[in-house]
Amino acid sequence: MIIKALVENTALSKDFGSEHGLSLYIESNSHKILFDVGASELFLENAKKLNVDISEVDYLIVSHGHYDHGGGLRAFLRENTKAEVFIHQLAFEKYYALRLGDEREYIGLDEELKQNKRIGFTSDRFFISKGVQVFSNITRKEPLPKSNDSLLMKHDDKIVQDTFAHEQNLIIEEAGKTLLVTGCAHNGIENILEYFHDLKRRMPNYVIGGFHLSSRSSGSNEDSEMIDKISKYLMDTNVKFYTCHCTGIESYNRLKAVMGDNIDYLSAGSEIRIPPINAIDDC
Repeated sequence: MIIKALVENTALSKDFGSEHGLSLYIESNSHKILFDVGASELFLENAKKLNVDISEVDYLIVSHGHYDHGGGLRAFLRENTKAEVFIHQLAFEKYYALRLGDEREYIGLDEELKQNKRIGFTSDRFFISKGVQVFSNITRKEPLPKSNDSLLMKHDDKIVQDTFAHEQNLIIEEAGKTLLVTGCAHNGIENILEYFHDLKRRMPNYVIGGFHLSSRSSGSNEDSEMIDKISKYLMDTNVKFYTCHCTGIESYNRLKAVMGDNIDYLSAGSEIRIPPINAIDDC
């Protein structure tokens, strides 16, 4: 399995563009999958530089209803005419963020695209094909990231705290290895992993995605005590983590100080190779 980071807040080198967003290309033996499409058409530019043909993607999974993960959806539908698109049934609701000065900004998806016939709406646990599924409806046992506090939604004509019921996570199983992909882990990375364990009775081999330990609106990071608690939990899972995007560099550095080689950062332009169970794990 090969994973290529098409969009992320940072870039591996000046050869790649970066933006506040996420897009990951995943190529398995059976499928070519795109997980999120960033905030713009940047994923198309970086895809070319990484020798990824977007027109050949089989499935697109949009993790949740925020523009930094689904802003490139119209461009994707233009460039790719065959892929099935999987989005949670609540992802086209109205979502907002509080910026500095308590100014409210719309951060949702392009509502005009909701009627596109290639979009399939998911909920709870949804099987896409053999070895590929998404899940949502996370049970919350641990506190959610405090950076969620500035994220809002419209419900019954009122603006309330976002429930993140629209967030889904991707599981890919191949050749004895399991990959879990999160968009922002708004529901809490610990809660997501515990829910995964309840589904599978084991932990994944690899986890890739953002952990939402920093706030773009306020520029603040999760409390050090909370990051240390998460570090210990993640270490105890014996999973290899690649994080990015909304984790934040400062929070990542604190995770890295505790977790060492068990966690790395994934910038735009990065590639990961996950070997089958019987091969030498050198990624």
